[in-house]
Amino acid sequence: MTQTQKFGSESIGKLLRQQAIPASIGILIMSIYGIVDTIFVGRWVGAMGIAAITVVMPITFLIGAIGMSIGVGGASMISRAYGEGNRRRANQVFAHQIVMTMIFAILFSVLGGIFMDDLLQLFGGKGEILEPAHQYFKITLYSVPFLAWARMANNIIRAEGYPKLAMLTLVVPAVANMILDPIFIVVFKMGIEGAAWATALGYIASGLYAVYYFVFGKSHLKVGLRELVLRLKIVREISAIGSVTLARQGTISVLYIVLNNALFKYGDEMSISTWGIINRVMMFANFPVLGITQGFVPIAGYNHGAQLWDRVQLAIKNAIKYGTVISFALFVLIMLFATQFVKIFTIDDQMISQTPFALRIVFLATPLITIQLIGSAYFQAIGKAAPALFLALTKQGIFLIPLILVLPLFWGLNGIWISFPIADIAAAAISFLYLRRARRENR
Repeated sequence: MTQTQKFGSESIGKLLRQQAIPASIGILIMSIYGIVDTIFVGRWVGAMGIAAITVVMPITFLIGAIGMSIGVGGASMISRAYGEGNRRRANQVFAHQIVMTMIFAILFSVLGGIFMDDLLQLFGGKGEILEPAHQYFKITLYSVPFLAWARMANNIIRAEGYPKLAMLTLVVPAVANMILDPIFIVVFKMGIEGAAWATALGYIASGLYAVYYFVFGKSHLKVGLRELVLRLKIVREISAIGSVTLARQGTISVLYIVLNNALFKYGDEMSISTWGIINRVMMFANFPVLGITQGFVPIAGYNHGAQLWDRVQLAIKNAIKYGTVISFALFVLIMLFATQFVKIFTIDDQMISQTPFALRIVFLATPLITIQLIGSAYFQAIGKAAPALFLALTKQGIFLIPLILVLPLFWGLNGIWISFPIADIAAAAISFLYLRRARRENR
Protein backbone atom coordinates (compact mmCIF):
# COMPACT_ATOMS: atom_id res chain seq x y z
CA MET A 1 0.00 0.00 0.00
CA THR A 2 1.43 3.40 -0.99
CA GLN A 3 1.41 6.46 1.26
CA THR A 4 -1.42 8.05 -0.73
CA GLN A 5 -3.58 4.89 -0.63
CA LYS A 6 -3.60 5.10 3.17
CA PHE A 7 -5.74 8.23 2.84
CA GLY A 8 -8.64 5.98 1.83
CA SER A 9 -8.31 3.27 4.48
CA GLU A 10 -6.69 4.38 7.73
CA SER A 11 -8.53 6.12 10.59
CA ILE A 12 -9.40 9.72 9.75
CA GLY A 13 -8.27 10.87 13.18
CA LYS A 14 -4.92 9.13 12.78
CA LEU A 15 -4.45 10.49 9.26
CA LEU A 16 -5.31 14.00 10.37
CA ARG A 17 -2.77 13.82 13.19
CA GLN A 18 -0.12 12.40 10.85
CA GLN A 19 -0.71 15.20 8.36
CA ALA A 20 -1.50 18.10 10.70
CA ILE A 21 1.18 17.69 13.36
CA PRO A 22 4.17 18.02 10.98
CA ALA A 23 2.42 20.85 9.13
CA SER A 24 1.70 22.59 12.44
CA ILE A 25 5.29 22.16 13.58
CA GLY A 26 6.53 23.63 10.32
CA ILE A 27 4.19 26.62 10.62
CA LEU A 28 5.09 26.98 14.31
CA ILE A 29 8.77 27.16 13.46
CA MET A 30 8.01 29.66 10.71
CA SER A 31 6.04 31.76 13.20
CA ILE A 32 8.86 31.48 15.75
CA TYR A 33 11.23 32.68 13.02
CA GLY A 34 8.96 35.69 12.48
CA ILE A 35 8.89 36.29 16.23
CA VAL A 36 12.67 35.97 16.59
CA ASP A 37 13.22 38.20 13.56
CA THR A 38 10.95 40.86 15.07
CA ILE A 39 12.61 40.56 18.48
CA PHE A 40 16.08 41.17 17.07
CA VAL A 41 14.88 44.01 14.86
CA GLY A 42 12.79 45.54 17.65
CA ARG A 43 15.58 45.46 20.21
CA TRP A 44 18.62 46.21 18.02
CA VAL A 45 17.11 48.33 15.22
CA GLY A 46 14.02 49.86 16.85
CA ALA A 47 10.30 50.39 16.33
CA MET A 48 10.83 51.72 12.79
CA GLY A 49 12.57 48.45 11.93
CA ILE A 50 9.47 46.51 12.97
CA ALA A 51 7.34 48.89 10.90
CA ALA A 52 9.63 48.39 7.87
CA ILE A 53 9.28 44.59 8.03
CA THR A 54 5.52 44.99 8.46
CA VAL A 55 5.38 47.02 5.24
CA VAL A 56 7.61 44.70 3.18
CA MET A 57 6.24 41.34 4.35
CA PRO A 58 2.91 41.39 2.43
CA ILE A 59 4.71 42.33 -0.80
CA THR A 60 7.18 39.43 -0.66
CA PHE A 61 4.51 37.04 0.58
CA LEU A 62 2.28 38.00 -2.34
CA ILE A 63 5.02 36.92 -4.75
CA GLY A 64 5.63 33.77 -2.69
CA ALA A 65 1.88 33.12 -2.72
CA ILE A 66 2.04 32.67 -6.48
CA GLY A 67 4.00 29.48 -5.90
CA MET A 68 1.76 28.46 -3.03
CA SER A 69 -1.39 28.93 -5.11
CA ILE A 70 0.05 26.86 -7.97
CA GLY A 71 1.07 24.26 -5.39
CA VAL A 72 -2.39 24.11 -3.81
CA GLY A 73 -4.14 23.94 -7.19
CA GLY A 74 -1.86 21.19 -8.46
CA ALA A 75 -1.88 19.28 -5.16
CA SER A 76 -5.67 19.05 -5.29
CA MET A 77 -5.41 17.60 -8.80
CA ILE A 78 -2.57 15.25 -7.84
CA SER A 79 -4.45 13.98 -4.76
CA ARG A 80 -7.52 13.23 -6.86
CA ALA A 81 -5.35 11.63 -9.57
CA TYR A 82 -3.78 9.33 -7.00
CA GLY A 83 -7.26 8.53 -5.66
CA GLU A 84 -8.28 7.55 -9.21
CA GLY A 85 -5.03 5.60 -9.75
CA ASN A 86 -3.93 7.90 -12.59
CA ARG A 87 -0.17 8.40 -12.02
CA ARG A 88 0.46 9.79 -15.52
CA ARG A 89 -1.89 12.71 -14.90
CA ALA A 90 -0.13 13.41 -11.58
CA ASN A 91 3.20 13.70 -13.41
CA GLN A 92 1.70 16.02 -16.02
CA VAL A 93 0.26 18.32 -13.38
CA PHE A 94 3.55 18.51 -11.49
CA ALA A 95 5.47 19.44 -14.65
CA HIS A 96 3.04 22.27 -15.32
CA GLN A 97 3.47 23.51 -11.76
CA ILE A 98 7.24 23.76 -12.17
CA VAL A 99 7.00 25.86 -15.33
CA MET A 100 4.19 28.09 -14.08
CA THR A 101 5.88 28.80 -10.74
CA MET A 102 9.19 29.83 -12.26
CA ILE A 103 7.65 32.05 -14.94
CA PHE A 104 5.36 33.98 -12.61
CA ALA A 105 7.72 34.24 -9.63
CA ILE A 106 10.58 35.64 -11.72
CA LEU A 107 8.27 38.00 -13.61
CA PHE A 108 6.77 39.50 -10.46
CA SER A 109 10.17 39.79 -8.79
CA VAL A 110 11.45 41.81 -11.73
CA LEU A 111 8.37 44.05 -11.65
CA GLY A 112 8.83 44.46 -7.90
CA GLY A 113 12.34 45.72 -8.47
CA ILE A 114 11.26 48.19 -11.14
CA PHE A 115 8.43 49.67 -9.05
CA MET A 116 10.07 49.26 -5.64
CA ASP A 117 9.52 52.74 -4.17
CA ASP A 118 5.96 52.96 -5.47
CA LEU A 119 5.11 49.58 -3.95
CA LEU A 120 6.58 50.47 -0.57
CA GLN A 121 4.65 53.72 -0.36
CA LEU A 122 1.46 51.97 -1.48
CA PHE A 123 1.82 49.43 1.34
CA GLY A 124 2.32 52.13 3.98
CA GLY A 125 6.05 52.84 3.73
CA LYS A 126 5.71 56.51 4.63
CA GLY A 127 7.51 58.97 6.86
CA GLU A 128 10.37 57.45 8.82
CA ILE A 129 9.43 53.94 7.68
CA LEU A 130 10.38 54.35 3.99
CA GLU A 131 14.17 54.24 4.22
CA PRO A 132 14.52 51.06 6.36
CA ALA A 133 11.75 49.42 4.31
CA HIS A 134 13.69 50.15 1.10
CA GLN A 135 16.87 48.68 2.60
CA TYR A 136 15.05 45.50 3.63
CA PHE A 137 13.08 45.04 0.41
CA LYS A 138 15.94 45.49 -2.06
CA ILE A 139 17.81 42.56 -0.46
CA THR A 140 14.94 40.10 0.07
CA LEU A 141 13.15 40.66 -3.25
CA TYR A 142 15.35 38.57 -5.52
CA SER A 143 15.31 35.56 -3.18
CA VAL A 144 11.52 35.38 -3.39
CA PRO A 145 11.45 33.00 -6.43
CA PHE A 146 13.12 30.44 -4.15
CA LEU A 147 10.34 31.05 -1.63
CA ALA A 148 7.68 30.62 -4.33
CA TRP A 149 9.23 27.32 -5.46
CA ALA A 150 9.46 26.04 -1.86
CA ARG A 151 5.83 27.00 -1.13
CA MET A 152 4.70 25.19 -4.27
CA ALA A 153 6.76 22.12 -3.38
CA ASN A 154 5.42 22.00 0.18
CA ASN A 155 1.91 21.22 -1.05
CA ILE A 156 3.09 18.56 -3.51
CA ILE A 157 5.25 16.75 -0.96
CA ARG A 158 2.29 16.60 1.41
CA ALA A 159 0.00 15.36 -1.38
CA GLU A 160 2.48 12.53 -1.97
CA GLY A 161 1.95 11.44 1.65
CA TYR A 162 5.17 12.77 3.25
CA PRO A 163 4.05 15.50 5.67
CA LYS A 164 7.25 15.35 7.74
CA LEU A 165 9.37 16.01 4.66
CA ALA A 166 6.99 18.78 3.59
CA MET A 167 7.47 20.32 7.01
CA LEU A 168 11.16 20.81 6.25
CA THR A 169 10.40 23.34 3.51
CA LEU A 170 9.16 25.56 6.36
CA VAL A 171 11.71 24.49 8.96
CA VAL A 172 14.83 25.05 6.82
CA PRO A 173 14.33 28.81 6.19
CA ALA A 174 13.17 29.40 9.74
CA VAL A 175 16.18 27.71 11.33
CA ALA A 176 18.57 29.40 8.90
CA ASN A 177 17.05 32.77 9.74
CA MET A 178 17.17 32.22 13.49
CA ILE A 179 20.86 31.32 13.24
CA LEU A 180 21.78 34.19 10.93
CA ASP A 181 19.76 36.97 12.63
CA PRO A 182 22.00 37.27 15.72
CA ILE A 183 25.13 36.92 13.59
CA PHE A 184 24.22 39.63 11.07
CA ILE A 185 22.27 42.00 13.35
CA VAL A 186 24.12 41.72 16.67
CA VAL A 187 27.63 40.47 15.88
CA PHE A 188 28.20 42.21 12.52
CA LYS A 189 25.93 45.17 13.47
CA MET A 190 24.33 45.21 10.00
CA GLY A 191 20.96 46.48 11.30
CA ILE A 192 17.92 46.11 9.04
CA GLU A 193 20.13 44.93 6.17
CA GLY A 194 21.36 42.07 8.35
CA ALA A 195 17.76 41.01 8.96
CA ALA A 196 17.14 41.12 5.21
CA TRP A 197 20.16 38.95 4.38
CA ALA A 198 19.14 36.40 7.02
CA THR A 199 15.66 36.21 5.49
CA ALA A 200 16.94 36.00 1.90
CA LEU A 201 19.41 33.21 2.63
CA GLY A 202 16.67 31.30 4.45
CA TYR A 203 14.42 31.47 1.39
CA ILE A 204 17.24 30.23 -0.84
CA ALA A 205 17.99 27.31 1.51
CA SER A 206 14.32 26.28 1.49
CA GLY A 207 14.17 26.31 -2.31
CA LEU A 208 17.33 24.19 -2.61
CA TYR A 209 15.92 21.65 -0.15
CA ALA A 210 12.80 21.29 -2.33
CA VAL A 211 15.01 20.66 -5.39
CA TYR A 212 16.88 17.98 -3.45
CA TYR A 213 13.62 16.21 -2.49
CA PHE A 214 12.35 15.90 -6.06
CA VAL A 215 15.71 14.97 -7.60
CA PHE A 216 17.22 12.70 -4.94
CA GLY A 217 14.44 12.15 -2.38
CA LYS A 218 11.34 9.99 -2.04
CA SER A 219 9.18 11.67 -4.68
CA HIS A 220 7.32 9.35 -7.07
CA LEU A 221 6.69 12.18 -9.52
CA LYS A 222 8.73 12.03 -12.71
CA VAL A 223 9.00 14.82 -15.25
CA GLY A 224 10.10 14.48 -18.86
CA LEU A 225 10.65 17.20 -21.42
CA ARG A 226 7.30 16.42 -23.06
CA GLU A 227 5.42 17.16 -19.84
CA LEU A 228 7.06 20.60 -19.55
CA VAL A 229 5.12 21.86 -22.57
CA LEU A 230 2.13 23.71 -21.13
CA ARG A 231 -1.36 22.50 -21.96
CA LEU A 232 -4.14 25.02 -21.62
CA LYS A 233 -6.60 22.63 -19.98
CA ILE A 234 -4.23 21.72 -17.14
CA VAL A 235 -3.11 25.33 -16.69
CA ARG A 236 -6.74 26.41 -16.40
CA GLU A 237 -7.58 23.81 -13.75
CA ILE A 238 -4.47 24.55 -11.68
CA SER A 239 -5.22 28.26 -11.97
CA ALA A 240 -8.90 27.89 -11.12
CA ILE A 241 -8.29 25.93 -7.93
CA GLY A 242 -5.10 27.79 -7.01
CA SER A 243 -6.77 31.14 -7.58
CA VAL A 244 -8.47 30.64 -4.23
CA THR A 245 -5.13 30.77 -2.43
CA LEU A 246 -3.79 33.58 -4.63
CA ALA A 247 -6.98 35.59 -4.21
CA ARG A 248 -6.80 35.08 -0.45
CA GLN A 249 -3.21 36.30 -0.31
CA GLY A 250 -3.95 39.05 -2.80
CA THR A 251 -6.82 40.19 -0.64
CA ILE A 252 -4.55 40.09 2.41
CA SER A 253 -2.10 42.30 0.54
CA VAL A 254 -4.91 44.75 -0.29
CA LEU A 255 -5.88 44.54 3.37
CA TYR A 256 -2.34 45.57 4.31
CA ILE A 257 -2.52 48.53 1.97
CA VAL A 258 -5.78 49.70 3.53
CA LEU A 259 -4.73 48.77 7.08
CA ASN A 260 -1.25 50.33 7.07
CA ASN A 261 -2.52 53.54 5.52
CA ALA A 262 -5.44 53.70 7.98
CA LEU A 263 -3.07 53.11 10.90
CA PHE A 264 -0.84 55.91 9.65
CA LYS A 265 -3.85 58.22 9.19
CA TYR A 266 -5.62 57.58 12.51
CA GLY A 267 -2.44 56.86 14.46
CA ASP A 268 1.21 57.21 13.40
CA GLU A 269 4.30 55.15 12.52
CA MET A 270 4.12 53.59 15.97
CA SER A 271 0.64 52.23 15.21
CA ILE A 272 2.08 50.29 12.25
CA SER A 273 4.74 48.89 14.61
CA THR A 274 1.92 47.87 16.98
CA TRP A 275 0.23 45.99 14.15
CA GLY A 276 3.58 44.36 13.33
CA ILE A 277 3.70 42.85 16.82
CA ILE A 278 0.02 41.79 16.71
CA ASN A 279 0.61 40.13 13.36
CA ARG A 280 3.56 38.14 14.72
CA VAL A 281 1.49 36.96 17.70
CA MET A 282 -1.32 36.07 15.27
CA MET A 283 1.05 33.91 13.23
CA PHE A 284 2.01 32.05 16.41
CA ALA A 285 -1.53 31.68 17.76
CA ASN A 286 -2.95 30.38 14.49
CA PHE A 287 -0.28 27.78 13.74
CA PRO A 288 -2.28 24.73 14.96
CA VAL A 289 -5.36 25.66 12.93
CA LEU A 290 -3.32 26.36 9.80
CA GLY A 291 -1.53 23.02 10.26
CA ILE A 292 -4.83 21.16 10.65
CA THR A 293 -6.17 22.90 7.54
CA GLN A 294 -3.13 21.92 5.47
CA GLY A 295 -3.32 18.35 6.77
CA PHE A 296 -7.03 18.16 6.00
CA VAL A 297 -6.72 19.05 2.29
CA PRO A 298 -5.03 15.89 0.88
CA ILE A 299 -7.25 13.63 3.02
CA ALA A 300 -10.44 15.30 1.78
CA GLY A 301 -9.17 15.43 -1.80
CA TYR A 302 -8.22 11.74 -1.94
CA ASN A 303 -11.44 10.48 -0.36
CA HIS A 304 -13.54 12.72 -2.59
CA GLY A 305 -11.70 11.33 -5.63
CA ALA A 306 -12.37 7.80 -4.32
CA GLN A 307 -16.04 8.73 -3.65
CA LEU A 308 -15.78 7.83 0.05
CA TRP A 309 -18.28 10.46 1.18
CA ASP A 310 -18.57 9.39 4.83
CA ARG A 311 -14.83 9.71 5.26
CA VAL A 312 -14.88 13.19 3.75
CA GLN A 313 -17.52 14.33 6.25
CA LEU A 314 -15.64 12.73 9.14
CA ALA A 315 -12.50 14.60 8.10
CA ILE A 316 -14.41 17.90 8.16
CA LYS A 317 -15.87 17.18 11.59
CA ASN A 318 -12.56 16.14 13.16
CA ALA A 319 -10.61 19.04 11.63
CA ILE A 320 -13.08 21.61 13.02
CA LYS A 321 -13.22 19.92 16.43
CA TYR A 322 -9.45 19.72 16.91
CA GLY A 323 -8.80 23.21 15.57
CA THR A 324 -11.46 24.89 17.70
CA VAL A 325 -10.30 23.29 20.96
CA ILE A 326 -6.66 24.25 20.38
CA SER A 327 -7.38 27.79 19.19
CA PHE A 328 -9.62 28.40 22.22
CA ALA A 329 -6.79 27.43 24.56
CA LEU A 330 -4.43 29.83 22.80
CA PHE A 331 -7.11 32.53 22.91
CA VAL A 332 -7.25 32.24 26.70
CA LEU A 333 -3.47 32.58 26.97
CA ILE A 334 -3.46 35.74 24.87
CA MET A 335 -6.28 37.31 26.89
CA LEU A 336 -4.45 36.61 30.15
CA PHE A 337 -0.88 37.43 29.12
CA ALA A 338 -1.18 40.09 26.40
CA THR A 339 1.28 42.47 28.07
CA GLN A 340 3.85 39.73 28.57
CA PHE A 341 3.61 38.80 24.88
CA VAL A 342 4.25 42.42 23.85
CA LYS A 343 7.26 42.77 26.15
CA ILE A 344 8.94 39.91 24.32
CA PHE A 345 9.25 42.10 21.21
CA THR A 346 10.06 45.55 22.45
CA ILE A 347 11.39 47.65 25.31
CA ASP A 348 9.69 50.79 24.00
CA ASP A 349 7.38 52.12 26.75
CA GLN A 350 4.88 53.63 24.30
CA MET A 351 4.44 50.33 22.46
CA ILE A 352 4.16 48.38 25.71
CA SER A 353 1.40 50.72 26.90
CA GLN A 354 -0.73 50.75 23.71
CA THR A 355 -0.29 47.30 22.14
CA PRO A 356 -1.87 44.89 24.72
CA PHE A 357 -5.32 46.52 24.44
CA ALA A 358 -5.24 46.30 20.64
CA LEU A 359 -3.97 42.70 20.81
CA ARG A 360 -6.87 41.58 22.99
CA ILE A 361 -9.47 43.24 20.75
CA VAL A 362 -8.07 41.74 17.54
CA PHE A 363 -8.13 38.22 19.06
CA LEU A 364 -11.65 38.31 20.54
CA ALA A 365 -13.18 35.89 18.00
CA THR A 366 -10.10 33.72 17.33
CA PRO A 367 -11.75 30.39 18.33
CA LEU A 368 -14.02 30.70 15.25
CA ILE A 369 -11.17 30.81 12.75
CA THR A 370 -11.15 27.03 12.21
CA ILE A 371 -14.61 27.07 10.63
CA GLN A 372 -13.50 29.82 8.23
CA LEU A 373 -10.39 27.97 7.06
CA ILE A 374 -11.87 24.47 6.79
CA GLY A 375 -14.83 25.80 4.82
CA SER A 376 -12.64 27.23 2.08
CA ALA A 377 -10.14 24.34 2.23
CA TYR A 378 -12.88 21.71 1.75
CA PHE A 379 -14.16 23.16 -1.52
CA GLN A 380 -10.60 23.72 -2.68
CA ALA A 381 -9.71 20.09 -1.93
CA ILE A 382 -12.62 18.72 -3.99
CA GLY A 383 -11.92 21.04 -6.92
CA LYS A 384 -14.86 23.45 -6.56
CA ALA A 385 -13.12 26.75 -7.12
CA ALA A 386 -16.09 29.15 -6.97
CA PRO A 387 -17.32 28.46 -3.41
CA ALA A 388 -13.73 28.02 -2.22
CA LEU A 389 -12.84 31.44 -3.61
CA PHE A 390 -15.89 33.09 -2.11
CA LEU A 391 -15.25 31.66 1.35
CA ALA A 392 -11.55 32.54 1.15
CA LEU A 393 -12.49 36.17 0.53
CA THR A 394 -15.23 36.55 3.13
CA LYS A 395 -13.14 37.66 6.11
CA GLN A 396 -10.57 39.99 4.55
CA GLY A 397 -12.29 41.07 1.35
CA ILE A 398 -16.00 41.18 2.07
CA PHE A 399 -15.96 42.19 5.74
CA LEU A 400 -12.60 43.33 7.14
CA ILE A 401 -11.49 45.83 4.48
CA PRO A 402 -14.87 47.68 4.37
CA LEU A 403 -15.00 47.71 8.19
CA ILE A 404 -11.51 49.23 8.42
CA LEU A 405 -12.61 51.94 6.00
CA VAL A 406 -15.85 52.72 7.88
CA LEU A 407 -15.46 52.10 11.64
CA PRO A 408 -12.51 54.48 12.22
CA LEU A 409 -14.75 57.30 11.03
CA PHE A 410 -16.70 56.79 14.29
CA TRP A 411 -14.14 55.33 16.72
CA GLY A 412 -10.77 56.36 15.33
CA LEU A 413 -7.88 53.96 15.84
CA ASN A 414 -9.98 51.64 18.03
CA GLY A 415 -12.40 51.20 15.14
CA ILE A 416 -9.60 49.49 13.21
CA TRP A 417 -9.00 46.95 15.97
CA ILE A 418 -12.74 46.30 16.48
CA SER A 419 -13.06 45.42 12.78
CA PHE A 420 -11.15 42.15 13.25
CA PRO A 421 -13.51 40.22 15.60
CA ILE A 422 -16.59 41.42 13.71
CA ALA A 423 -15.13 40.08 10.45
CA ASP A 424 -14.18 36.76 12.12
CA ILE A 425 -17.71 36.18 13.41
CA ALA A 426 -19.37 37.02 10.07
CA ALA A 427 -16.97 34.87 8.02
CA ALA A 428 -17.34 31.88 10.35
CA ALA A 429 -21.15 32.06 10.11
CA ILE A 430 -21.09 31.99 6.30
CA SER A 431 -18.57 29.11 6.19
CA PHE A 432 -20.73 27.10 8.57
CA LEU A 433 -23.76 27.51 6.31
CA TYR A 434 -21.79 26.40 3.24
CA LEU A 435 -20.40 23.32 4.99
CA ARG A 436 -23.85 22.32 6.26
CA ARG A 437 -25.27 22.56 2.74
CA ALA A 438 -22.39 20.50 1.33
CA ARG A 439 -23.01 17.81 3.91
CA ARG A 440 -26.67 17.51 2.88
CA GLU A 441 -25.71 17.25 -0.79
CA ASN A 442 -23.27 14.38 -0.19
CA ARG A 443 -25.60 12.23 1.90
